Amino acid sequence: TPIGTREKMASKIVKSGGARPDRFEEEVAKALQELEAVNAEIKASLRELFIMGAREIEVGGKKAIVIYIPVRLQRQFQKIQPRLIRELEKKFSGRTVVFMAWRRILPKPKRNQRTKQKQLRPRSRTLTAVHEAMLDDLVFPAEVVGKRIRFKLDGTRLLKVHLDQSQQTNIDHKIEIFAGIYNKLTGKHVTFEFCSTD
Repeated sequence: TPIGTREKMASKIVKSGGARPDRFEEEVAKALQELEAVNAEIKASLRELFIMGAREIEVGGKKAIVIYIPVRLQRQFQKIQPRLIRELEKKFSGRTVVFMAWRRILPKPKRNQRTKQKQLRPRSRTLTAVHEAMLDDLVFPAEVVGKRIRFKLDGTRLLKVHLDQSQQTNIDHKIEIFAGIYNKLTGKHVTFEFCSTD
């Protein structure tokens, strides 16, 4: 890779703690950099944005790409996200692409902890809150309008998620893959249904 291109690619991925991106992450960063160079519609918006990581997940024989982005840049990403996903899915030969904000889960403080924590753990850093936020990220631009937990006879839980019907035509063909990604990332089983919000 020529030095100039490598520098541009490096500006598209900034990993936590200064870690080096792996080969697959470099591939995703390069795809973003190429889109920024050739796609006039998203060029200006994409210039200010970077990712924090990427990974490939296999779901039921199909491959999906999860791209992690900084929480503070999520709104800007979402403005161009449907277009960006379309372009990246073309580049990565039809693999499903999803964007997720990079969130840290803080462990529950132990009761017998000698050293008092300086501040309380924010709710947004709890396991439950992070998993809920991941669900919202996964189905964007659809909105989660309701959730129900079904307890099966074998003791397992199934989360039934109701999505706003307005985006059904855009993501209906992806909901099985979304369920698989969510299961791989959280260990939780989920099904999606569309319902009218009238």
